[in-house]
Amino acid sequence: MVERVIATPDTLALIDVLRAKHGPRLFFHQSGGCCDNSAANCYIEGELTIGPGDQYMGDIGGLPFYMSTSQFEYWKHTQLIIDVIDGHGGGTLSLEGPEGKAFLTRSRLFDDAELAMLVQEDAHRRSAQERAKH
Repeated sequence: MVERVIATPDTLALIDVLRAKHGPRLFFHQSGGCCDNSAANCYIEGELTIGPGDQYMGDIGGLPFYMSTSQFEYWKHTQLIIDVIDGHGGGTLSLEGPEGKAFLTRSRLFDDAELAMLVQEDAHRRSAQERAKH
């Protein structure tokens, strides 16, 4: 299985801090810009609504990670690597701000073999979703 989003060890450690402080019902959403820049933001469930316009990317540190479907079209050829930097980055609406940290999204292009695997995995997922509807 090819992971669309992964986290660095520093990110996983910060997720543990946030989970201890805010509880287990957290999730990530990759912002598309505007007031919180283009950053991976961590929220408590209910602070941001996830809906049909959002794409589930995978889990990091046991937390679901989403981005808008329209933004996914630009990023679908890349693996997102969620890292942490010191200071206040774009995530002013994100839970890590008071910790003096900011999540930073890095990326790398998938190679041809990984892209082929992702196409196959996506087809399996869509097929399973269609079967579940009937």
